Amino acid sequence: MTTATQRYGLVWTDREGVSQVSAGRFDKPAAKRRRKALKETGCTRVEIVAVRPGEVPELPI
Repeated sequence: MTTATQRYGLVWTDREGVSQVSAGRFDKPAAKRRRKALKETGCTRVEIVAVRPGEVPELPI
């Protein structure tokens, strides 16, 4: 039996108003650190989203 580790990606709006997604996948603590860093640089609507293996987050419609 194997255990699957949940991975997370991020979606956000950068300072110019352009929606962005993370290409990397993070564990929960790393995703929280990345969210904090993005907010500190002026990004808005920063959200952590669960992703499946091989996926990247989708931009909100």
